[in-house]
Amino acid sequence: MRIGIDLGGTKIEGLVLGDDGAERARLRVPTPQDSYEATVEAVAGVVRELETRVGVRCRVGIGHPGALSPATGLVKNANSTRLNGRPLDVDLKQALGRDDVRLSNDANCFAVSEAADGAGAGAPIVFGVILGTGVGGGIVIDGKPLVGAQAIAGEWGHNALPLPRDDERPGPQCYCGRKGCVESWLSGPAFQGQYASAAGHELRATDIADAAATGEKVAMECFARYCDRLARSLANVVNLLDPHVIVLGGGLSKIPQLYERVPQLWKDYIFSERDSIATQLRPPQHGDSSGVRGAAWLWPV
Repeated sequence: MRIGIDLGGTKIEGLVLGDDGAERARLRVPTPQDSYEATVEAVAGVVRELETRVGVRCRVGIGHPGALSPATGLVKNANSTRLNGRPLDVDLKQALGRDDVRLSNDANCFAVSEAADGAGAGAPIVFGVILGTGVGGGIVIDGKPLVGAQAIAGEWGHNALPLPRDDERPGPQCYCGRKGCVESWLSGPAFQGQYASAAGHELRATDIADAAATGEKVAMECFARYCDRLARSLANVVNLLDPHVIVLGGGLSKIPQLYERVPQLWKDYIFSERDSIATQLRPPQHGDSSGVRGAAWLWPV
């Protein structure tokens, strides 16, 4: 059996898959916010608890918000910045006392899951998007994840917002040190901050979209800007990769209005015939479970 772990900024989720692909156990705990060491121990604790529940030792796959540098073996580019510069794979293997642990970027795990038997099943090129605490992406071509020379394939969130308006320059500060990254505009916290600045009070991202649907003026304006920025950003991905399917994941993927509005808007930005764009924007078939399922699939049956 295989364990998949989704190490997120706010939660650690794990599940056990049998060799038949059936789920045998699941556990979700908060991600510690105090230290790297506490995070490592929390992940190890989830693995131990899941193995206790199923009564056997399992191979472990872990999706995490970053990449293992091919040059140093250390985590880089994680928006959970306490992970950066750390030998996460080595420390997790040591904490668990085993070598049968594999790590991959969480967006790659999400994309693999949805391309295998989810919203992108059967599509030759799938781009999996994470819109949540951060903004990530994973590319799957003919069922296999594209990693790249720097292990950063799919990291669209750290390109600049395309075609910025005058009031979008230079853009918000991003944790990566640059200004105006797609992530600094489109992450859940960024969207919520934009609304709070305009409205004078806070709402969750999904609640902002709900308020926009009821005609609340500030919410409508903020959500319209969000949709246009997402359309511009995904259009750049389409122009580069020409995927057949783009699957949204993360907390903002639960906003149903995105799937109608964004494909209408990206017609103005994709370098193709406006009325014959074939790329499909779809919600995840496996929802919040896609990342953790993809992590389990880091080990073949």
